[in-house]
Amino acid sequence: MRATQQQARDWFAGSPVARLATAGQDGQPHLVPVTFAAVDDEIAIAIDHKPKRTTALRRLRNIRENPRVALLADHYEDDWAQLWWVRVDGWAEVGDAAERPDLVDALAAKYAQYRQHRPDKALITVSAQRWSGWHA
Repeated sequence: MRATQQQARDWFAGSPVARLATAGQDGQPHLVPVTFAAVDDEIAIAIDHKPKRTTALRRLRNIRENPRVALLADHYEDDWAQLWWVRVDGWAEVGDAAERPDLVDALAAKYAQYRQHRPDKALITVSAQRWSGWHA
């Protein structure tokens, strides 16, 4: 059954993790799990202090080359009557976390790890253009 706009927004905002889909100029899809905070039609994704192989992350390069992105959050249970998913299509940009303290505050409110170590590096901001979802 199709989710209402409000259901989609609420389920997405409450989900602990989503998947971020990007594609660069070559059109090759790239998918990564992300933590995020949703504030109205803006979604914040921090590039945080967790160890990474490189700081030249493909998701950042892809967004700079092609700002169209999609995010997917979902819920699974063995009781299939509880299943749902929400997809957000939008435009992303990469900025500095210091420029958006409001979004860093939203991330810190959602995740204890960000209260202990506030994001201070790159921040991906997605402007949601379309919300869609489904539930059992």
